Formats: sequence, structure tokens, C-alpha cells
Amino acid sequence: MIEYGKNSVGEGARIFDPVTLGFPSRERMGEEDYPGTVIGKDAVLRSGTVIYCDVEIGDGFSTGHNVMIRERTKIGDQVAVGTSTVVEGECVIGSHVSLQSMVYIPTNTILGDHVFIGPNAVLTNDRYPPRGQPPLQGPVIRDHVSIGAGAVLLPGITVGEGALVAAGAVVTHDVPEYMMAIGSPARFVDLPEGMRD
Repeated sequence: MIEYGKNSVGEGARIFDPVTLGFPSRERMGEEDYPGTVIGKDAVLRSGTVIYCDVEIGDGFSTGHNVMIRERTKIGDQVAVGTSTVVEGECVIGSHVSLQSMVYIPTNTILGDHVFIGPNAVLTNDRYPPRGQPPLQGPVIRDHVSIGAGAVLLPGITVGEGALVAAGAVVTHDVPEYMMAIGSPARFVDLPEGMRD
């Protein structure tokens, strides 16, 4: 394991090298004793995982291969991050979250609890690229949301609690709670019978 800064990994961790913890952000380069990565107990970190500095992660965390998690991100308990997924800096991710392979989570995104995001889903935070001018604002995903494979979510939208974003949907507006977004651009329909409580 390659370490930068001051890192802490809880008991029961299984780490498969090469794994990098506490990688310095641009602001931390040249410092030595900065806060690195803090991870709770029973983590599984697979080879190629790179986690930056100032990151706090709860218990039961796991990664696939070649995962990157950028600086100043907070992650709850029982979170799985799939192979080749990227979580950019300053994100908040709740507990019991599953990010499948090749998901992209941009800076300033908020994910609630019990969120599932399917493979190749892309969340965005820059309304008029490539300007990259503030404010960059990723989506807000409320609790118990499922997002299908290959979906695209535009900057700053909110997906309401219990909503479903269908595979391949392009979401350009807020999704009401307990509704399904389908199509491109997405329209909203009732949840399928099997998805209702």
C-alpha cells in the first residue's frame, strides 16, 4: 500500500496492492502531515484503488479495481464502489449505496441512503462545458433512488425519494419522488407495479 499524509483503516480490512491512500490534492502538494484517508472497519480495497486526502469513509466499504475517489468526500457505511468508477471531490454519499462499474460522480454531488446507480451512468455538474465556471453543482439524489445503466443526469437536478431513472434516460429536470424518468429527454411516468411499496 502506498500512503500519503495521515491515514487510518479500521480492523478487518483486506487490501490488495497496489492501493494508494491519502493522495494529495493540488492544495496539499508539498505538505507532509495533512489528513489523509479515514476508513472504518471491514473494508475491501481491490488493486488499483486510489483514494485522495481529506476523505472519510464508514464501515463495510468495498471497491472494485481501478477506483478513484477524490478529496474532501464523505461516504457512509456499507457502500460498494464498482470497477473503474470515479467519484470526484467534495461529494457526499450516504449509507447502503451501490455504485456499479464505470459510474461517474462529479464534484459537488450528493447521494442519499439506499441509492443504486447502474453501470456506465454519468452524472454531470457543468451546465455549459467546457467553461467550468462556478458554480459547479452535481445532482442531488434522495434516499431509495435507483438509476439504470447508461443514464445521464444533468447538473443541479434533484431526483426525489423513491424515484427510478430508467436505463439510458437523459434527465434534464427534477424527478418527482416515487416517479420514473424514462426516455431522452426524460418524461415522468408512474412507477411500475413491481417497484411500488
